[in-house]
Amino acid sequence: MIKCSGKSVLKGIAIGRIYLYKKQEYVLKQETVENPEAEAERLEKARVTAGSQLEELYQKALVEAGEEQAMIFDVHKMMLEDEDYLDSIRGMIRDEKMNAEYAVSLTGDNFAGVFASMDDEYMKARSADVLDISKRLIRILAGVGEEGMVSEEPVILLADDLSPSETVQMDKSKILAIVTKHGSTNSHTAILARSMNIPALVQTDVALLEEYNGAKAVVDGFGGTIIINPEEDVLERMIQKKMEYEKERTALQELKGKDNVTSDGRRINLYANIGNVSDVDKVLESDAGGIGLFRSEFIYLGREDYPTEEEQFLIYKEVLSRMEGKKVIIRTLDIGADKQVDYFKLPREENPAMGFRAIRICLERPEVFKTQLRAIYRASAFGTAAIMFPMIISVGEIRKIKKIVEEVKSELTKEGISFNRVELGIMVETPAAAVISDELAKEVEFFSIGTNDLTQYTLAIDRQNQNLDDFYDSHHEAVLRLIRMTVENGHKAGIWVGICGELGSDTTLTKKFVDMGVDELSVSPTYVLSVRKAVRDL
Repeated sequence: MIKCSGKSVLKGIAIGRIYLYKKQEYVLKQETVENPEAEAERLEKARVTAGSQLEELYQKALVEAGEEQAMIFDVHKMMLEDEDYLDSIRGMIRDEKMNAEYAVSLTGDNFAGVFASMDDEYMKARSADVLDISKRLIRILAGVGEEGMVSEEPVILLADDLSPSETVQMDKSKILAIVTKHGSTNSHTAILARSMNIPALVQTDVALLEEYNGAKAVVDGFGGTIIINPEEDVLERMIQKKMEYEKERTALQELKGKDNVTSDGRRINLYANIGNVSDVDKVLESDAGGIGLFRSEFIYLGREDYPTEEEQFLIYKEVLSRMEGKKVIIRTLDIGADKQVDYFKLPREENPAMGFRAIRICLERPEVFKTQLRAIYRASAFGTAAIMFPMIISVGEIRKIKKIVEEVKSELTKEGISFNRVELGIMVETPAAAVISDELAKEVEFFSIGTNDLTQYTLAIDRQNQNLDDFYDSHHEAVLRLIRMTVENGHKAGIWVGICGELGSDTTLTKKFVDMGVDELSVSPTYVLSVRKAVRDL
């Protein structure tokens, strides 16, 4: 019996046989070409093919894993068009008469090394993306097929690490758990595991030995371990633990149709967060009371140009219609920071998380903003819509927004287009908004607290920086005080206050949030029933 430890991404127990995932072997050789221009043309054809593949992967990821998993393929497409990257490859082909495969490999290694040496954690993470896109180009140039997993039965996937391309192409129904030697809790592997709701371990001290292929194993997402060839008593104990966990999950299903009410009568609304239209199925299955955060960015990603008003209208209409009158809160586009879109032509920034993003873009480019608002108001005729605006820091911003909203409503009325009343609110995700929430509350009808950004801005810690994991504390008293202040100020002004960030699904804080008077929690559909149980147990 061999027991190895790693960082757990998701709780749960998986028992099955190991599938040792190995990448296809390809021997890369440096060759001298007689016709550099023909070789450069071959590179260009491979680049076009890679772009088409990435678009397919983006659409597949959007449907199967959501916006966050899909976004990485947008980053890869941007790299395919990076002139510095391409010029380096072309220069090696033309100046040194080098074959395209080897030129791509050298350039990829060089650029990855530059990214890896940077201090910024976001830029460091781009190192793996450069290598991934370079490998894709090499495979196309060499005529090597896509990598994948072939298994007749569900397995525990054991790998060194998984690229976004690899995770998206796998048959998800054949994966019981994922265990990787590298990766992080914010990696593509982790995102995939969460979207599939399966246990996963990263940064595991396991050897990738051929003898493990087909071996029986247990992945314990609670303890962060993988046990290979478990002894009989250990296996029995894990089977029992798995049965108890599944019994708990089954018991949660019995809470469907129940109220989110504490034993002493305190009611709280429980909504779900979504990133695309396909997530509505998960919302309905989870029995959420509505959609508390509809991230509209996905409509803008993976495109060559801005989505039209009609395209947006049809998407909002579908979501609102399928929710059959339940409230749908749409967050206006939150492009910028790590969500870069080529056709927006945003400036490069050293600190994009605090840069030109979200509502700042909308107010600077009112024509883009008005197109989205028109689409939402038109769709409001088919359900109960609300709009919230991200990254607000001042009363002046809200007043500018409301003026644009009135212009949109006036235009639609003149055109004879009907729409329903739409609640207007803001996301409180900056310390500035929390501190002046008494003033902001006079201008809107609700607050939704985005705890992810609120925590990172309050603590001055990049939540994706692995080196700061020991310092990052989402339960920090400063964060909780800002939340309490926001709730109290909202209620004094007579508006409701919700939480739509990750903390909403943290059941260790449910009692504290109810005590604070939080009116609504919006969480991933996966967590709706567990939060409902936490509320009903109070």
